[in-house]
Amino acid sequence: MHRSGLVGLEAVLAVARRGSFRAAARELGMSTSALSHAVASLEARLQARLFHRTTRSVALTEAGARYVAQIGPAVEAIRGAGEALHEDERDPGGTLRINVPPESTRMLAGLVAEFVQRYPRVRLEMAAEARLVDIVADGFDAGVRLHEQVPQDMVAVPLYRQQRMRVVAAPGYLAAHGTPDTPDALATHAAIRMRLSHGGLYRWELEHRGQVLQVDPPARLVVAELQAARAAALAGVGLAFLSEWHIRDDLDSGALVPVLDAWCPPFPGLYLYFPGHRHVPPALKAFTDLQRERDAAGLAPDALRAVP
Repeated sequence: MHRSGLVGLEAVLAVARRGSFRAAARELGMSTSALSHAVASLEARLQARLFHRTTRSVALTEAGARYVAQIGPAVEAIRGAGEALHEDERDPGGTLRINVPPESTRMLAGLVAEFVQRYPRVRLEMAAEARLVDIVADGFDAGVRLHEQVPQDMVAVPLYRQQRMRVVAAPGYLAAHGTPDTPDALATHAAIRMRLSHGGLYRWELEHRGQVLQVDPPARLVVAELQAARAAALAGVGLAFLSEWHIRDDLDSGALVPVLDAWCPPFPGLYLYFPGHRHVPPALKAFTDLQRERDAAGLAPDALRAVP
């Protein structure tokens, strides 16, 4: 009753049903005095008497009977709407829109696959955009970005706590051109560079024992997306600076060889972020709860597994 926000109306309807203030108070789980006060306050606002009261009985007035007949269906509809919201918390539905960087879709494959199977009533829309967006203005429930890119006023949930960029090349390229052993040596090598959405080239960010460098190696090839850079590196075009997540299989097979690893430490990884702590939409809460569950179980975001 209290959740409906319609205490006075609920009190009037209960008294009309029960014919007693005391019985109505028991039904609604409140004291008789509180219920009597709620009815009296409503009568004062309406400037109308709804009940005839004696020490022995309670009965609706003519105005009260008309009022109850009119508000009954409306209060029932409002109560049903509130119950439907709580039903959504138990079994989320509707649409959940999340904005993610294009290169992160593979990393989130396992989480997404388990979510859509566990919550079939939710329509999950993943919009892949390289540019930073205002998720509120653009109509998204949440976004995914590196920790350093998450706006200060957002709630952030870690999706993958550590990420690492690697300088890599094909074995054939290193055999022909040598292996750089310092960042300065990159100046004598061909590099595969990424063009960012704002038009500039991505500078390779290297760090070792507190020394941070932003390196601009000579570009032999400039591309706009990671898979093109990976393909060029595998083909022996030159050195590339790529996320370990996207070349893990190539590193394991030896198709790509890391260099300057001492200059490539891990850093905080991807975070899911959304506005505010209060009244998180049920589908988004289910998504974040599932990620925390997977994190506690030691599952990486891209670890696919069978879901019953």
